[in-house]
Amino acid sequence: MATKAVKSSVYTWEGMDKKGAKLSGELSGHNPALIKAQLRKQGINPTKVKKKSASFLSPGKKIKPLDIAFFSRQMATMMKAGVPLLQSFDIIADGTENPKMRKLVNDIKQEVASGHSLATSLRQKPEYFDDLYCNLVDAGEQAGALESLLDRVATYKEKTEKLKAKIKKAMTYPLAVLFVATIVTGILLIKVVPQFQSVFEGFGAELPAFTLMVIHLSEFVQDYWLLLVGAFLFSVFLFRKSYKNSEKFRNWMDRVLLKVPVVGPLLYKSAVARYARTLATTFAAGVPLVEALDSVAGATGNIIFKNAVNKIKQDVSTGMQLNFSMRSTGVFPVLAVQMTSIGEESGALDSMLDKVATYYEEEVDNMVDSLTSLMEPMIMAVLGVIVGGLVLAMYLPIFKLGSVV
Repeated sequence: MATKAVKSSVYTWEGMDKKGAKLSGELSGHNPALIKAQLRKQGINPTKVKKKSASFLSPGKKIKPLDIAFFSRQMATMMKAGVPLLQSFDIIADGTENPKMRKLVNDIKQEVASGHSLATSLRQKPEYFDDLYCNLVDAGEQAGALESLLDRVATYKEKTEKLKAKIKKAMTYPLAVLFVATIVTGILLIKVVPQFQSVFEGFGAELPAFTLMVIHLSEFVQDYWLLLVGAFLFSVFLFRKSYKNSEKFRNWMDRVLLKVPVVGPLLYKSAVARYARTLATTFAAGVPLVEALDSVAGATGNIIFKNAVNKIKQDVSTGMQLNFSMRSTGVFPVLAVQMTSIGEESGALDSMLDKVATYYEEEVDNMVDSLTSLMEPMIMAVLGVIVGGLVLAMYLPIFKLGSVV
């Protein structure tokens, strides 16, 4: 009689390595005891192993940048623990619930197993691993320090994605205010104002101009709300398509957004942080400065900074110092230029650029936190003005009638 195979499950785990650093991740196995044994083989002392609950959305999940960042950290951890490269792929694939991510890891493993370098294998998947990522891995392989470079890549990806998440969070609040205000206004105009309008028809008196304006607006929204919703959805679709397919439109948006109050300074500081973080990471990995600037240009996320970095690359290739070239662009803040100058003079450019990146990342954090606390009363104020204005428009005829009586 055949024995029925035991189905493996995915477990989340927490533990500490030999140096006492806290680690966490996911592995698949038949039971927690086997997971703990597998972790101990990797030099990790497990403190918590828990079965991961199934998600209905898991089969269709796309591979996100955070998944690549987590993959990078897992690879760095495995290599530091002395796990062979091919075995690392197996462990990561087994612990991944997302089928697409599992397939990606297995594809990379097959490329490496067939004799290709890790960097060459990653270059086969440009939609997930950009030139900067592959160049750093390539530098690590050539220098015989792949584990340290993977650790640096993982740190870079984690901090980059954290910065992006902060920017998205900051941009979400203004959109939330507009969305809530639009919904509340629509409900009042479609449901509430018509009730007052039927009452006013029995007054037989001339209505205030403000009240008439609100009533006409209500009638327009009731008659054309489908057209308004359709126009809004089409505008969103057109904007997203233009931003995705038109480089000129993206460049125009980059310039406009930098001039928008509150949002502009936030995007500016995040671009400076990305520039410094990327350049510090590539330069510390042993990539020549001129080649490193190639990767930096695309990582800043803004056309103004991209053009500035391209100019810096031309200047540096002719022998100009980096800080002089940065100052001549007129784009970078004085602090970043001065710190770069100190780094060049002291021979610790990567360290100084890392400090610049950390400083501006903290500035972005502070701005996002301030914006979050500022938006809460702003939402209340916007809704108060909208609701209060509509209520005032509806009660003006009643006040007027009361004064006549």
